[in-house]
Amino acid sequence: MTVLKGEDEVVELCRELIRIDSTNAGDNNGPGERAAAEYVAGKLAEVGVEARILESDDRRANVIARIEGTDPGREALLLHGHLDVVPFDAADWTHHPLAGEVADECVWGRGAVDMKNMDAMILAVVQQRLSEGRRPPRDVVLMFTADEEAGGAYGANFLVDKHPELFEGVTEAIGEVGGFSVSVGDTRLYLIEAAEKGMAWMRLTAKGRAGHGSMLNTDNAITELADAVARVGRHEWPVRLTPTVRTFLSEVSDALEIDEADAEATVAKLGPLARMIGAVLRNTVNPTMLEGGYKSNVVPQSASAVIDGRFLPGYEEEFFATVDELIGPNVRREFIQHQVALETGFDGPLVRAMTDALHAEDPAGRAVPYTMSGGTDLKAFSRLGIRGYGFAPLKLPAELDFSGMFHGVDERVPVDSLRFGVRVLDRFLGLC
Repeated sequence: MTVLKGEDEVVELCRELIRIDSTNAGDNNGPGERAAAEYVAGKLAEVGVEARILESDDRRANVIARIEGTDPGREALLLHGHLDVVPFDAADWTHHPLAGEVADECVWGRGAVDMKNMDAMILAVVQQRLSEGRRPPRDVVLMFTADEEAGGAYGANFLVDKHPELFEGVTEAIGEVGGFSVSVGDTRLYLIEAAEKGMAWMRLTAKGRAGHGSMLNTDNAITELADAVARVGRHEWPVRLTPTVRTFLSEVSDALEIDEADAEATVAKLGPLARMIGAVLRNTVNPTMLEGGYKSNVVPQSASAVIDGRFLPGYEEEFFATVDELIGPNVRREFIQHQVALETGFDGPLVRAMTDALHAEDPAGRAVPYTMSGGTDLKAFSRLGIRGYGFAPLKLPAELDFSGMFHGVDERVPVDSLRFGVRVLDRFLGLC
């Protein structure tokens, strides 16, 4: 098999991206994405691709480029990745999260999984193809965005709202989180994201009567809020199987040779992956923050909490009706972030291109659709009618808890997996 130059470059590209601090704590006060954006634009310029850097705020930079295909009359494809990463505590890590070290045949660092690995694979494939004069069949729009880790206000949503012309002719997209392998029994499944839960970050506020902590107070804001938060956090949401989840469970049950009728029992056999897949069997809410009071002997007049709600495609109305019933009439609910749920069919030429590219590199693998418990920039792009999938292909060792490393400690990606991803993406671009 011919070794692509991109396979040799992808590891160094990933390491260099990791070394650029683009931490996003959600407060718009960090280093921003400007340095990473300039790096990406420079790498594209090396093969003659003119990229634009658009800032939505100081240092909050997005990179956009368009590669003309051999058939400009066809609809365009969007390849997207985000440049920001979540915060970290370096003391908890085996290797410093900004060092980009290669150890134990893996690239280590913040972003190695989410998602500078895919950014590096895109750059490697584009550099390889264009240096060899191999243009894709259709126009390809490249977007490396800011702020995905905080909801995309400075990134994907900014581009959709302020620069919709950049998406001219784009009908389909690929990005994170999918295409990675999971070993189930003797079968290797490649999970392609075809659906995402909706997101509702909400602030709950209770008002009461302020007063001295030594006196009777039947209108205590903290008590009211605490009761509401406890009800929300302990609520057992019913199982709701969406079409994508049903398809996934059918494939897994076939691989494990078990009865798919019991969804929860099937998911329990998935090992560490069960944490993520179990969350897409139902709507979920997790309390994440509490605030109230300012002195030990003063009953405050208000208290607040933050809850992280995720709802399945088709169940948004049921979700909010249940939340409102749980919190009760005396607690006010307001949105911090509210983003749609997505679901698309696992069919059509783009899906065939993904599955054929995977099978060419791993004939024993099986591509299956799945629902992501979190969200991606695709939520913003979908507002323009773009149909998208999570497809950042990686063939992973069976023992690696890949899904557990999203936002986790000791984030790392195997070197061979990056090389595999370059081969698959290169073939995919030729097929789509």
